[in-house]
Amino acid sequence: MLWSTVALAVARSKTVRHNLTLLHHRYRRRNFSTTGLYGIPHLKSPNGFQSFVDEAIQRSGELVSYISTKPSASEIMRAMDEISNTVCSVVDSAELCRQTHPNREFVEEADKASMKINEYLHYLNTSHDIYDAVKKAEQECHTLSEETQRGVKSLRVDMERGGIHLCPEKLDRVNKLDIEISHLCRKYNENIIIDPGTVDIYPSSRFPKNLHHLVKPIYKSKPSLTKDLLGSKDTLKEKGFRITTDPRTLDSVLQLSSDDEIRKMVYIRGNSVPHANVDVLQRLISARHEQAQIMGCGSYAELAVKPNMASSPKVVMSFLLEMSKMVQAKSTEELKLLTKFKREKCGQTGGDIRPWDEAYYTTMMKSSVYKVDSSVVASYFSLSNCIEGLKVLVKSLFGVICHKIPLAPGESWDPQVLKLCLHHPDEGDLGYLYLDLYSRKGKYPGCAHFAIKGGRRISQTEYQLPIVALVCNFSGSRNPSTVRLNHWEVETLFHEFGHALHSLLSRTDYQHFSGTRTVLDFAEIPSNLFEYYAWDYRVLKTFAKHYSTGDEIPQKLVESMLGAKNMFAATDLQRQIFYALVDQTLFGEQPLPLGGSSSVVADLKRKHTNLEHVEGTHWESRFSHLLNYGAGYYSYLYAKCFAATIWKKVCEDDPLSPIAGSAIRTKFLQHGGAREPAAILNDLVPDSIYRHYDGGIIPDISSLCEEMELMEEHQPKAHLL
Repeated sequence: MLWSTVALAVARSKTVRHNLTLLHHRYRRRNFSTTGLYGIPHLKSPNGFQSFVDEAIQRSGELVSYISTKPSASEIMRAMDEISNTVCSVVDSAELCRQTHPNREFVEEADKASMKINEYLHYLNTSHDIYDAVKKAEQECHTLSEETQRGVKSLRVDMERGGIHLCPEKLDRVNKLDIEISHLCRKYNENIIIDPGTVDIYPSSRFPKNLHHLVKPIYKSKPSLTKDLLGSKDTLKEKGFRITTDPRTLDSVLQLSSDDEIRKMVYIRGNSVPHANVDVLQRLISARHEQAQIMGCGSYAELAVKPNMASSPKVVMSFLLEMSKMVQAKSTEELKLLTKFKREKCGQTGGDIRPWDEAYYTTMMKSSVYKVDSSVVASYFSLSNCIEGLKVLVKSLFGVICHKIPLAPGESWDPQVLKLCLHHPDEGDLGYLYLDLYSRKGKYPGCAHFAIKGGRRISQTEYQLPIVALVCNFSGSRNPSTVRLNHWEVETLFHEFGHALHSLLSRTDYQHFSGTRTVLDFAEIPSNLFEYYAWDYRVLKTFAKHYSTGDEIPQKLVESMLGAKNMFAATDLQRQIFYALVDQTLFGEQPLPLGGSSSVVADLKRKHTNLEHVEGTHWESRFSHLLNYGAGYYSYLYAKCFAATIWKKVCEDDPLSPIAGSAIRTKFLQHGGAREPAAILNDLVPDSIYRHYDGGIIPDISSLCEEMELMEEHQPKAHLL
């Protein structure tokens, strides 16, 4: 996930960057030379956030005054990037602090700093002096570099996406809708926390012991059959369990509980809360739609997709429907296979797979066929081994040494944070990476890449090095040699490292375009590409060693892991297509059909999946990607297709090849968002990675389909192994 914040619009968070206005997705910090949190001199104490904000506003004000004099186009772009760099240094450091710092005082001061700088961002985004200067620069910049021309145009478009070009009445309404949308998103997330849903199970013996750590014991009175001498009834306490149906617990119970009734109750409850969000979501959809119409778009999906490679909802829907059609046959075969397995296990002739059965029988069947023991797999993936694996990758691919460096006093926010420096023997230091990998109370609960400082050219001889943080929540002791990861955690670590490399290896003139600061459906490609490295035996054997014997991970074990992964891959892909279709449809043409969002979800589920919709459920009421990705969830699949082609054409023959690494770095990663995404992709994989369609771009899906055996000639006949 990419993580950034936005000032006046809803942020995305597995990476949040909707660039609705001028500076929303471009933040970084400043000096790394003096001791302070993240190396920022001001942040030696929580109070430092106040002076940090004040100085940023003062410096930016000086630059705004300079821009108002209408200097040359190149000077305007450079000054605008300096403002962005200055302001975003506050926004980024405050956001990382708010999400990860264990000291409440630091978090509270970061909150205050965030609110103050966001107010200033609103002033910048609505400044006609800046807007007029940027428009002048755009008219005069045709002789400047491609990156400068793209930068000036991007600034103008970003400001207009905030409504600065509108009449005062419309701009006022857009600003009010921004506030309303922000409030609705906050309410949606609060409701998820307040009402996660619960199911009470009696007696406690019905619930599997390996899940007891997820539930809370409860007791109820139960009359006994005996009576005392006075004739009154004795009461006994019957023990049960209360299951909180938050997503993590829900997934665990659905996978591991053998009791059909428990799974059914938990599934229905978990997909029916919080009910209040049904209304919140409808209001959010309406507010976004009104905002889009004021901006001259037919739908919020049109407004959101327009800057991306896809360029329009029509292109996105064409892509998703093509994918849905391609995956249908194999996902149907997978369902038949799973149904047969269930009937054999249960001794039934007519037992179909119900929605609460899928995860349980999928897990059981994978275990039955491939005999993959997750604890055995984890024994090869100590956290220290995995960190070594990341180092192996950068050295083999890019000739870059990734070494640990000491943190200065006050620089770290937790004793277990590591700091790595990426160093090239010829080019010197390339950037810095903080690793905050262990779970702790109050910390951001997922895994994400936080940019702290964007790279940019300061002079002909000086470059501002990028600094990022990779945040995860691995459980266990805080000794990396004893913490062992499940393979999905390894895959997640490599995914986030792909984002980090995009930031660390980019070499753009402006921090406006540094690393992941590019369009959403392009930014997810490196992270998807690096997931492949977490599955390739040739890569895994270089670092996946048994924690006690030191033996390499066996090739047969990796083959079994891959077999289990691919066993229901079409069904998994179909689910992601369904999610993307829901997202695109809810934010598409309005009004929604009678029944609102739930009727849309039910209809799309019937058309594009093989599982039934359970009446009364409203899964969309806690699918928070609808907030963060609004009409952009398709980007995961879109990027997955591009990554599959790059892997096949560039990396698959020799995944650790320096030749492949050089191509990935020089033709892709180093450009960040400074070049057109289509030009970057075509340079890396000429003529076979996308096609033009109706003014937009659709990725070639053949590599992904071949990999997943979705083409007819690759589809094996389904049978029970």
